[in-house]
Amino acid sequence: MDRRQIAFGIYNADSTFFGELGYLISKISGKTSCSLCDVTHGWNPFGKRGWKGLCKSSSLDIQLIHRDEATESQLQASGDLPSFITEVEEGWTQIMTSTQITKLKSQPETIVSMLEDAINME
Repeated sequence: MDRRQIAFGIYNADSTFFGELGYLISKISGKTSCSLCDVTHGWNPFGKRGWKGLCKSSSLDIQLIHRDEATESQLQASGDLPSFITEVEEGWTQIMTSTQITKLKSQPETIVSMLEDAINME
């Protein structure tokens, strides 16, 4: 059985209670945002149903982690957050930048398609 390739999306937010609370307050006040959070959750704390469906139908295993859950090598590969990375023989490599996610945040189908294309070219 073939294993699905994994794409890790790293949020520009921390996973702790205070990290989530701080992000929410900053988002409401317009001081910060995370375009990956906008794609996957918006204002729904349980996540967008459409995003979940796209992930289930994808040829990839799309895993989402917060910056405080990422390893140092994952953070180095990711550059500016949010970002998508994948593991290659040499370590981790970025497959979608923060700028790309921001530009495509209203097009989740395109994001998933581009992730699949990027990993299939590896």
